[in-house]
Amino acid sequence: MKFLAKIILRIWGWKIYGCIPPNVNKCIIVAAPHTSNYDFIIGRLAYFSIGIKAHFLIKKQIFKFPFSGIFKAMGGIPVDRGKRNNMIDQIAGMFDKHESLYVVITPEGTRKLVRKWKKGFYFIAQKANIPIALGYIDYAKKEGGIGPVIIPTGDYNKDLITIQDFYRDKTARHPEKFNLSREINCSIR
Repeated sequence: MKFLAKIILRIWGWKIYGCIPPNVNKCIIVAAPHTSNYDFIIGRLAYFSIGIKAHFLIKKQIFKFPFSGIFKAMGGIPVDRGKRNNMIDQIAGMFDKHESLYVVITPEGTRKLVRKWKKGFYFIAQKANIPIALGYIDYAKKEGGIGPVIIPTGDYNKDLITIQDFYRDKTARHPEKFNLSREINCSIR
């Protein structure tokens, strides 16, 4: 699959950079910007091309026949976004059960314009005591991959500034739907 993904990306004109450091066998991969369904296709191909078996959160409504088997085989983890169900504890607990696990999370939570990012990715990483890798897609440059890997310090506001600064020069497929507001919320769970 790795070779095929590289060929497809090359044909489409995409270049993929970076990787997860070899000593990091568990992490949250932030995927941003996320404004189009194409982000998923390019992202999956990018992860295949650099040899990352990434799991991803996806709304449970999509896990219906005939797609449920396909998404599960691809690493999909169904999420009920409609109710509070202790998702942070559940996903953090998954890291305790695996020797190696990479979970991709889109902090925007949707392809629509949002005022501020969801915090779950950060608190999952903090609770599981794992790093956060900054995955990206840049449509203007037709490149994507893995940027820096950061360790949550426990200071969400400070770390979010660092994370969002990385994405500042990345161009979404639909730039009008990508927001990096500094609307920092000081209340932390």
